[in-house]
Amino acid sequence: MSTTPRSVTVLGCTGSIGASTLDLLRRNRASYQVEALTAHRNVAELAALAREFGARMAVIADPDLYAPLNEALAGSGIIAGAGPAALIEAADRPAEWVMASIVGAAGLEPTLAAIKRGAIIGLANKECLVCAGNLVMAAVARHGATLLPVDSEHSAIFQVFDFSQIDKVERITLTASGGPFRTWAREDMAAVTPEQAVAHPNWSMGAKISVDSATMFNKGLELVEAHHLFGLPEDRIDILVHPQSVIHSTVSYVDGSVLAQLGSPDMRTPIAFALGWPQRMAAPSPRLDLAQLGSLTFEAPDPGRFPALRLVRRALQSGGAAPTILNAANEIAVASFLDRRIGFLEIAAVVEDTLEAVVAPAPTSVDDVLEADAMARRHAHEACARRVV
Repeated sequence: MSTTPRSVTVLGCTGSIGASTLDLLRRNRASYQVEALTAHRNVAELAALAREFGARMAVIADPDLYAPLNEALAGSGIIAGAGPAALIEAADRPAEWVMASIVGAAGLEPTLAAIKRGAIIGLANKECLVCAGNLVMAAVARHGATLLPVDSEHSAIFQVFDFSQIDKVERITLTASGGPFRTWAREDMAAVTPEQAVAHPNWSMGAKISVDSATMFNKGLELVEAHHLFGLPEDRIDILVHPQSVIHSTVSYVDGSVLAQLGSPDMRTPIAFALGWPQRMAAPSPRLDLAQLGSLTFEAPDPGRFPALRLVRRALQSGGAAPTILNAANEIAVASFLDRRIGFLEIAAVVEDTLEAVVAPAPTSVDDVLEADAMARRHAHEACARRVV
């Protein structure tokens, strides 16, 4: 391994993925140099982290927060930036490795900026591939970038997927914990509160992704992501509920072999795989003790409890702008639920309503993606307003 520190940018450094990434960097300071850090609105934490890691640039996504960030960085020599253009500038700075962990469609353009300069991308923003999978994968090929999945499921597949014999892959299976409401009756799920929905039984995650896990929209979005990352059609991608979250996904081959990656439910494992790639680096994740676990269980997802999976497969089969529309509607619906303006079960209802109502051409550019995204958000806002609790 080279003794020269690898330059790193973390897009979304104050979220759960960003925090885990920085934890690994903190433990391996001699091996990494931080180029840029970005955050959504947390000026104090961003400034503190930028100073701690000696970042060359720090960017806050909210343009109205430039002044307090600039003040917090005074005398440090760290460049301050704010707003969407500054996020793209941060991604475009000369870091060899970029963690793309900005939540939602807002991460698309910064991620593309890093791709276009041929960087190694640790992709934790699944919405990039859901919204603009064809465009993103084409840009990766055109610019010679490397896309390393950070979701535990896609990292697991990546580690056991034979890219030289894709035709010998029969199917891939994404595992899902089933979330906190896996055994609840549907009528009980109608009264779920935001606090209950963000209390994931296995993983420590942000609010949005925790709600997505509870509805299983997260697993649906991962299905779309897997389709683009591994080049398999929707009908060769399965989803299996595995409550212990130990087997992170499997790849089935034509000879009957099924290869799996196992590990404790700790995001520092897949992040470390991507951060150290093509080498392996040490991570402090709890070591797996199969004897202590005793048994692992599996079950098919319940389509009655989790209509999200049906909606995502429908959107992927429809193609064009449908996945973009689905993702935008889900972001709006989840935000409305967290704000207590709609109920838990209405998240999927808003998404289905939006999928049926919004029609947009297949995107051929980022502008097309953003237009379809905006149309879907407008309709989803209206659909949420009609369902105010």
